[in-house]
Amino acid sequence: MGAAEPESAEVDRLPGWVTLLLAPNPGPMTLDGTNTWIVRAPGAERATVVDPGPLDEGHLRRIAEHGPIERILITHGHHDHVEGAARLSELLGGAPVRAGSPVHCLGGEPFDPHESLDGNGLEIRVMETPGHTSDSVSFLVECGNDRAMFTGDTMLGRGTTVVAPPDGDLGAYLDSLELLSAYPEVLMLPGHGPARGDTAERARFYLGHRRERLAQVRAAMAAGAETPGAVVDLVYPDLDPALRFAAEWSAAAQIEYLRREQP
Repeated sequence: MGAAEPESAEVDRLPGWVTLLLAPNPGPMTLDGTNTWIVRAPGAERATVVDPGPLDEGHLRRIAEHGPIERILITHGHHDHVEGAARLSELLGGAPVRAGSPVHCLGGEPFDPHESLDGNGLEIRVMETPGHTSDSVSFLVECGNDRAMFTGDTMLGRGTTVVAPPDGDLGAYLDSLELLSAYPEVLMLPGHGPARGDTAERARFYLGHRRERLAQVRAAMAAGAETPGAVVDLVYPDLDPALRFAAEWSAAAQIEYLRREQP
């Protein structure tokens, strides 16, 4: 069994400066769909978009209706977050797209480490949080006395994140969770699933879950399981077959991490 979800209530009401548009791409890996976030300080003319989502014309036009929009920010390069970025930029008259990787930038540069983006009443701090992907970032956004952490897929509002090699790295991911655990009572706005009231609490839950799984995988390897499939058979006996591929990705990352940690 995995660690139980923390008891803290999901956040039902977002701050007035945050708007959520849910992309129409639900599925086993995307939960209810990709969360596209629009942030605009009270009284500000221009907004910022975080993760435009898939290339769905209706969804992208709904985002554009919230213009003027100054910029489009990407948490990581998976298609369900970035695929619609170029089309959204076009709809917005060329708004720049910025991401951790130059592959996904358009009219803007990749983020600098610990970069702060100021303007229009918001302060947006870029935080490198690799692990789910090598280019994953989170955004700590301050608006007046409010703070919110946009976590992309580094932490989800429901369930746990897949870390799949070669681009995913469990060691880097654990370090990123440790970093996020230093932000108590900061609203967490994920790439999928509901908002959560405490970024640090969510990070601690994720860390506990990962450590529990690693102990189980270590025991499975000691019992002779040498492949991701064999580990999944022992560690995830009641797994939904539709999610087996994701479990094998995670098992591969865990095996790699544990072998790297061996003396």
